[in-house]
Amino acid sequence: MERKTKSILLVVFGIVIAFPLFSMTYYTMVRTSTPEFCGSCHEISPAVMGWKSSTHVNNAQGFVADCMDCHLPAPHDTFDFFFAKSAHGIKDVVAHFTGGAENYDRQVMKEHVWSTMKNDQCMKCHRNLLHMPAKRGAMLAHRRVLYAQNGEEYRCTDCHRELVHNDRQFYEYKQFNAPYRANGLRNLGK
Repeated sequence: MERKTKSILLVVFGIVIAFPLFSMTYYTMVRTSTPEFCGSCHEISPAVMGWKSSTHVNNAQGFVADCMDCHLPAPHDTFDFFFAKSAHGIKDVVAHFTGGAENYDRQVMKEHVWSTMKNDQCMKCHRNLLHMPAKRGAMLAHRRVLYAQNGEEYRCTDCHRELVHNDRQFYEYKQFNAPYRANGLRNLGK
């Protein structure tokens, strides 16, 4: 009888404690994984505005790469994603509330991200880098990144530094692999 009681208590514990705890954690992760949430801190809002005007939001494919896509491991790698998101979140909250955010220098932060961002982060979305029949130079540059030799290391950010978090007066669009600019007009497909 005691074994049956323990089993029932474990099930009740799971329903009453574990399920709500998991649900709250999942809900918190989802709610804090949006660009709107990231932009709610005044230190980050200029970066979010730069992102909104980039081709990571405005492109012919209609795909939007948000903060989590570039700055965190893939969500299917649950442990690494949860750990990285928690660590970044705690760091940002502590900086925001202890005054460290007042010393936030966007250029210093960009340099840090450019020097530490791994190519895998970009290649989560940009997989087919060698199929560029009309752009031989870009294809050869991507080949150097993918198949670096003699201990060399090339990063996506070596060439694509100014792609996302920049102050722009115009929205930057990408259509049919040729970027063009439209003065303040939003992508009508969005």
